[in-house]
Amino acid sequence: MMTRLTWICHGATAANRGARFPLDEPLEEAAFQETVALAQSLQRSDRAFVSPTLRTRQTAEALGVPFTVSAALAECDYGYWNGQSMAGIQDSDPDGLTAWLATPDEAPHGGESIAMVRARVEEWMETHSGTGGHIIAITHATVIRTAVLAALQAPLSSFWRIDIEPLSLVRMTCNGTRWSLRFGAA
Repeated sequence: MMTRLTWICHGATAANRGARFPLDEPLEEAAFQETVALAQSLQRSDRAFVSPTLRTRQTAEALGVPFTVSAALAECDYGYWNGQSMAGIQDSDPDGLTAWLATPDEAPHGGESIAMVRARVEEWMETHSGTGGHIIAITHATVIRTAVLAALQAPLSSFWRIDIEPLSLVRMTCNGTRWSLRFGAA
C-alpha cells in the first residue's frame, strides 16, 4: 500500500525574519494570505498532522485542513536559546554555537540535539509508513530537514545543506518499507 506524505513548513513568523530561535509565536499577517493562496494547489489529504505550535495550527487553519496535533512534529527544543538571535548567541555563547553547528549530537542550549529530533521524526515516519493514502504534515524547517535526511539515509552532517523556506512543500512516498523523495508538478 502506497503512502504519500506532503511536508509543509509553516508560514513566516517574526522569528524567521529576524533570524531568531522561535518562541510559540503567530504567523505574520502576510503569511496568512500566502497560505490561503497555497491551499488552492494542495491535493486532498486523508489525514493531516501538525506540530503543537501556534504557527503550525494557524497554517493548517488557513489551508482549511482538519488536523491532529502530534508532539513528534514539534520544533526542536532550543532550550535557553529560544527567542534569541543567532548573532546574539554568537556573542554570548560562541563555543556552544560552534559545537551545535558542527556536531549534530550536541545540545549546548540545554534542549534537543539535531540527532534527537531526527530520531523522533524517523519514529513518526515509521509509524505512518504503511498507513496508505495521503498524509499532510505541517511542521518546522528543522523537522522537515531531518525527514529528508531520514528518507535519503543521509548523514546528519548534511543537515545544514538543506534549506526549507516558510510554506515549502516536500513530497515523499513510501511503499511500506522505505521512504523516497518525490519531485514533480503539484
